[in-house]
Amino acid sequence: MVLASGAGTNLQALLDRANGRDGVEIVAVGSDKPGAKAIDRARTAGLPAQAFPLGSFPDRDAREGAMAAWLTHHRAELIVLAGYMQLLSARFLAAFPQRVINVHPALLPAFPGLNAVEQALAYGVTVFGVTVHFVDEGIDSGPVILQRAVALPDARDPAEVLEHLHPIEHELLPEAVRLIARGAVSFDASNPRRVVIAP
Repeated sequence: MVLASGAGTNLQALLDRANGRDGVEIVAVGSDKPGAKAIDRARTAGLPAQAFPLGSFPDRDAREGAMAAWLTHHRAELIVLAGYMQLLSARFLAAFPQRVINVHPALLPAFPGLNAVEQALAYGVTVFGVTVHFVDEGIDSGPVILQRAVALPDARDPAEVLEHLHPIEHELLPEAVRLIARGAVSFDASNPRRVVIAP
C-alpha cells in the first residue's frame, strides 16, 4: 500500500521498479489530498485509489481508523509513505508494527521533518542524501534501512539539490521495498535500531 500527498513520482518509481518483482504487489494507493497526482497515477495503473482528506472526518483518529480499515480490506502487508505529508499516530503505527516505511530527502538523523533540504542548505552542508527508514512515533526517527549520499559542494538552491536527490529516491525506495518483500531485512538482536540487510 502506498500513501502519497503530491505528484506521485516515488509511486511511479515503485510501479516501474518494484511492482511485480521479488514478490512485490502494490495493492492500493491512498492520499490525504483528493486532487493529488498520485491518485491519477494509481488509477492509470488500474489500482484502487482513495483520498482521506482530514476535513471529511470528525478528527484525526476517525480518519486513521478509516485508513486502517481500508488497508486491512486490501490486505496490505507493508505501508510505504512516498511523499505522504501527514504524521501517523502512535495508535495507527501500533496496528502495523514495523510495517511502515518512509523516504526522506536527507541523511538522517540530520535534518528531520519538513523542509529538510532547506535545513541542510541553511546549515551549510556540502553532502546531501536520501534515507529510507522505518516509521516510529518520532519525526523521521525510525531505524534506517538504506541511505545514499551525494556531494554537492556548490549547491545553493533547494530545487537544484532536489534535482539530484529525486533520482536517488526513485532508486532507493523500490530497492528497500524489494528487500523487505524478499525477507532480506531484519533487526540486529543486540541493537534494535540497526537494520541488517541479508546478502
